[in-house]
Amino acid sequence: MERFGFSVSGKTRTEHDLLGTKEVPVEALYGIQTLRCIENFDISRDYLSEYPEFTKALGIVKMGAVLANHELGLINDQIKDAIVAACQELMEGKHLEHFPIDMVQGGAGTSVNMNANEVIANRALEIIGKERGQYEFISPNDHVNMAQSTNDAYPSAMHIGLYLTHFKVREALQAIMESFAKKEEEFAHIIKMGRTQLQDAVPMTMGQTFGAYKFAIKHELSRLEKAAKELLFINMGATAIGTGITSEPGYAEACIKHIREITGWDIRLAEDLVEATNDTSSMVFYASALKMIAIRLSKISNDLRILSSGPRAGLAELSLPPKQPGSSIMPGKVNPVIPEVVNQVCFKVIANEMAVSLASEAAQLELNVMEPVMVQSIVESSDWLIRALDTLRIECIDGIKANEENCRHYVEHSIGIVTALKPFIGYSNCTEIAKEALKTGGSVYNLVMEKGLLTKEQLDTILDPKHMVKPTKIKL
Repeated sequence: MERFGFSVSGKTRTEHDLLGTKEVPVEALYGIQTLRCIENFDISRDYLSEYPEFTKALGIVKMGAVLANHELGLINDQIKDAIVAACQELMEGKHLEHFPIDMVQGGAGTSVNMNANEVIANRALEIIGKERGQYEFISPNDHVNMAQSTNDAYPSAMHIGLYLTHFKVREALQAIMESFAKKEEEFAHIIKMGRTQLQDAVPMTMGQTFGAYKFAIKHELSRLEKAAKELLFINMGATAIGTGITSEPGYAEACIKHIREITGWDIRLAEDLVEATNDTSSMVFYASALKMIAIRLSKISNDLRILSSGPRAGLAELSLPPKQPGSSIMPGKVNPVIPEVVNQVCFKVIANEMAVSLASEAAQLELNVMEPVMVQSIVESSDWLIRALDTLRIECIDGIKANEENCRHYVEHSIGIVTALKPFIGYSNCTEIAKEALKTGGSVYNLVMEKGLLTKEQLDTILDPKHMVKPTKIKL
């Protein structure tokens, strides 16, 4: 049973639920409802066992709940201690093999919630010296799930799991920002042509190009951080639809308090639990922030492909690290494969944001049952972006070389430098110079001198690269 991550002897234990009985492998910490999920949902083949952030989050939520119920006098010390110990093991990354369920499923996350309830209950039973499946002593529903519904425990755990995943996204973004910053400094002295609408514009430095990439990522990381903070609002205590049925007065507040203490984060109880139980806007917000990162990253990848085009018949202002032969028919061809794969990742992230938006819109009355695909889409986007960012940084950015001679050649032979002369010879003269340079193929520099508009010394001062890449007061 490769999917399950543990070997089985063939021995089983009998468990029952609303629909009847089933034989569960004796080695399994999960129970009958998890088994039904395994049988029913083979969809994304992204399994909960592959995402320790989410099993950890389930442990956090269930620990907060049992501590709150114990505080309210509803669970005795022995059961509380056993459940807390089992939850702690989930938080330590243990028992992942007992979460073999597909991330995309029907039931609004009930299978995920019950998978956690069953694993925690059976592990707690072992801790107190009982057999797995002896639920009369510690029950997945009556004890582990006390004062909870899937409709508050699942989204709360998913928010926490996404927040844990966010730390890894942030780390990858910060790392590539550092790489861009190094290239900004390395290429600060290299003059090149800026381009708008794929036409020559005005000079700049290659360092400014990479500095702009750094700030683009910085701005999107700032937006992502704001979106991540919205995930810290959870609806624990809402139970089925937000009314708190089956929970004791004060439970929600106590549960949030304990979860805040466990995580050390600024976890907040949603202001209106009825609204929060059908609302998934925080996930839409986060998915949208990931989409914006993808848009920026795709633009950067497009730029790298254009700037490195050639090597003889393109711009060839940059040389990307060669990674593999580029053609099965054209000898010597090397393609920009790293930016290309990053582009494709970005397209996937953008598409996933649409899936999240559509799933959020599908909320009906007091619940949104489409949360599993929202979570899976955001996790997929996060994971793909992390790997793409690391790949772009390590396999491309860090090894980029600037072709300084090509960059300077384009500047010296560009019509665009005439813009720098406008304050000194006027727009009309600049226009005539540009037209003649285009018609004859002559250089702006020589035409200005031939017409006696400026001296060589004046031109050299105005067209000094350090004067063209920032606001400068020039005295002739």
